[in-house]
Amino acid sequence: MRAANRIGEARESSLHASLKIRYAGIDGDTETSVGGYVCDALRADGVLVEIQTGSFAPLKDKIPALAKERAVRIIHPVPRERIIEVREPDGTLIRSRKSPKKGSPWDLFAALVYAPLLPLVGRVSIEIAMTEETETRKNDGKGSWRRKGVSIADRKLRAVRESIVLADIGDYRMFVPAELLEPFSAKDLAGSASIKADLARKALYVLTRIGIVERSGAKGNTKLYRRTAGKAETVKSLKGSKRSRPSPRLPKT
Repeated sequence: MRAANRIGEARESSLHASLKIRYAGIDGDTETSVGGYVCDALRADGVLVEIQTGSFAPLKDKIPALAKERAVRIIHPVPRERIIEVREPDGTLIRSRKSPKKGSPWDLFAALVYAPLLPLVGRVSIEIAMTEETETRKNDGKGSWRRKGVSIADRKLRAVRESIVLADIGDYRMFVPAELLEPFSAKDLAGSASIKADLARKALYVLTRIGIVERSGAKGNTKLYRRTAGKAETVKSLKGSKRSRPSPRLPKT
């Protein structure tokens, strides 16, 4: 990997930095300026790489602009296993434990729901990186009251155990389980996929927007859905779409 441009590196997490280097590859580059934006990495094959650990909302303008120049791969890490370390401000380890929470590919929708049309942008693919991470927390009194003042200081990559690449709109059909009978609700999807109802609603919102499922009436106040037979068309820009606002209204069970 060639020497990196240091734009923005001082404030990024260790997780973000490690993934950037990993996906740039030996012959790639990092912190590359393209089309007025700074992209996390440029692979040797010319594909731009953007690491997004949180909400996809900041990518709504950036990704379509980058895709006009080159193919873009968005990497979204999901921690399948997380070790939590709590340390004193001076770095002394207080305690360490394994988090009971285990991520799944479905967690993508918690981030993608804020930019649901991104999968429709031509030359854009999304890769879900199932990771093992260490989350370092600092006992500095500046964190959330839920954590009793302990703040999250950093996330470090331990390993990438699996990657799921969504290169085509049809790939998103994997999120509609074959055994799910039509019509189905968000509650039905949640039960079939073993996920929470709120995450199922977010998934259905995105899957509806990109043409994988469609509304199929309602049963009382419960919205029902069915699979679609067609394929959604790609778009070049997300601007001007009222439906791509940062805080979408999600389907309710």
